[in-house]
Amino acid sequence: MKNICILSNSIKDENLELGKKIRKDIVRLAKEAGIEGINTPLLDLCDDEDIDTKGIEAIIVIGGDGSVLSAAKRTIGSGVPLIGFNLGAVGFLAEVEPSDSEKALKRLLTDDIKIEERMMLRGSVYRNGEVVETGHALNDVVIARRGDMMLSGYSISVNGSYLSDFRADGIIISTPTGSTAYNLSAGGAIVKPDARLIQMTPVAAHLLNNRSVIFSGDDVVAVSILPSTGRHPVATGVSFDGNQHAALQEGDVVKVTSSGQVTRIIRLSDDGFLQILQKKMV
Repeated sequence: MKNICILSNSIKDENLELGKKIRKDIVRLAKEAGIEGINTPLLDLCDDEDIDTKGIEAIIVIGGDGSVLSAAKRTIGSGVPLIGFNLGAVGFLAEVEPSDSEKALKRLLTDDIKIEERMMLRGSVYRNGEVVETGHALNDVVIARRGDMMLSGYSISVNGSYLSDFRADGIIISTPTGSTAYNLSAGGAIVKPDARLIQMTPVAAHLLNNRSVIFSGDDVVAVSILPSTGRHPVATGVSFDGNQHAALQEGDVVKVTSSGQVTRIIRLSDDGFLQILQKKMV
């Protein structure tokens, strides 16, 4: 592997110091291994500039899980696999700790890697029958109230069939990858990331039976925003992986399906998902 792009989150990697070190290490390790023609562009993930993935074989993302999500969205459709170097807290997506970076770089350079394909979600906001917002998510599509303490009302249907109405702080619609993110905090089920399904988890729902529901990866989940029961509408919005947001109005419908896109994640650890989960949750 000769063409490795480095995307570093300058909020976590001040002055891109770790990114610069990793670039130097790649050049040094390639020279030691007799690999010539190394190309290692270093970019700030916080910049709004387009990311040119032409000819790139892998992208190192320096930051945390949120940085990997941002990189996945900005490189969607490229097919270039991502590997996260963790400067965050949990690191389910950002597997490599800085102390293990040299070992990881050696394996990248020699293609001693495994690549997992993760399903993504596509969410579309319909207003008066017209699409006004569309987003993709590797983790989740979250519909939630904003600002005040009143509950938002939601009507749920699946494949055109009515399921239920309820009021809650919000709803999380997640992929298996996103099951260990906000979904986990809200009491949703943990799912192996290579599964293909859609999980819906209410957030602080005003229900006696406040449970997650798991659907097929081929299902279409539609969430309609119900009128407020109070004197004023409840401010409600939708977010896609937390980095794309849109305000919602009463009567809007958010339809969520599996996306035609996938995110390719580079894995180096020989541990299975359960072993990784056990380490992260200790």
